[in-house]
Amino acid sequence: MVERHPAGGLEVMGTRKEKLTDQVMQNPQVLAALQERLDNVSHTPSSYIETLPKAVKRRINALKQLQVKCAHIEAKFYEEVHDLERKYAALYQPLFDKRREFVTGDVEPTDAESEWHSENEEEDRLAGDMKTKAVIAEKEAAAAEEPSPKGIPEFWFTIFRNVDMLSELVQEYDEPILKHLQDIKVKFSDPGQPMSFVLEFHFEPNDYFTNSVLTKTYKMKSEPDKADPFSFEGPEIVDCDGCTIDWKKGKNVTVKTIKKKQKHKGRGTVRTITKQVPNDSFFNFFSPLRASGDGESLDEDSEFTLASDFEIGHFFRERIVPRAVLYFTGEAIEDDDNFEEGEEGEEEELEGDEEAEDDDDAEINPKV
Repeated sequence: MVERHPAGGLEVMGTRKEKLTDQVMQNPQVLAALQERLDNVSHTPSSYIETLPKAVKRRINALKQLQVKCAHIEAKFYEEVHDLERKYAALYQPLFDKRREFVTGDVEPTDAESEWHSENEEEDRLAGDMKTKAVIAEKEAAAAEEPSPKGIPEFWFTIFRNVDMLSELVQEYDEPILKHLQDIKVKFSDPGQPMSFVLEFHFEPNDYFTNSVLTKTYKMKSEPDKADPFSFEGPEIVDCDGCTIDWKKGKNVTVKTIKKKQKHKGRGTVRTITKQVPNDSFFNFFSPLRASGDGESLDEDSEFTLASDFEIGHFFRERIVPRAVLYFTGEAIEDDDNFEEGEEGEEEELEGDEEAEDDDDAEINPKV
């Protein structure tokens, strides 16, 4: 039912609204808020560009063409950087080969190679001078009984445990396998070939699979996107390939066997069948989700999985392999944590004065 009011009632209501509007508009806080909103609208970059004459817009388009050419030059720069990485990888490799020999125990370092001056060396020396001969003799006796394992046991497995990004992927049943991991290498694509790198995981003979090396190939590109050339920020991983793991019978940790009951529709009899289903495991790393190459977009979960895979591959290449001993001792992890805390601290200091600017930045550049 529609409630009707006399015309006089409408006039009274209209008068009240006008008075209320006048009161609101006389409020300095309201006026300031309206003015700020108008200022923001009138001074946005896009609104400013729209007000420019056609001749100026034409010159801006010319600048954009120049910017695209800059992006293509930048892409060539990164291609040469990749060539430089390949060159220096060859210089690093003899050192990494020696690292593997020390880790596996194939070679024992000399006294000169094993000498290391720690930050606490002076304190250690003073403490040593204060020890009695009896204590020294006791330690020597204990050292004689102490087992001397070969190389550095569980070197790479310890790194997996220390790094959160990797430990999250490792299941309890993966651990005995990873203890057989002897080395991880990075191989760059050959000159003239599409930009890529390969991670090689070298295993000693074990009871789980016959492969001596498991590989993961990451394909990269260093060229601006035709549809959005201004988004180019350097080489990016665009796809990856794994390898086939030749599991020994009953040792495949990437699948699990489940039992399922089935009922016959006609006879009503029940039978139990067994089937294999996927199982969480680090070794699924070698059977990666593929990027869609047919133009179809991936769902949100698949995009997140693929992005995480790319991040892990990049972390192996840039951090884990070059600085393995520091991730084994935990020193690199402490450095990473301190750096992250420093960034957070700066953000907290800026919150009070530049909160609005931070919000604007988040909207303009959400890319990580």
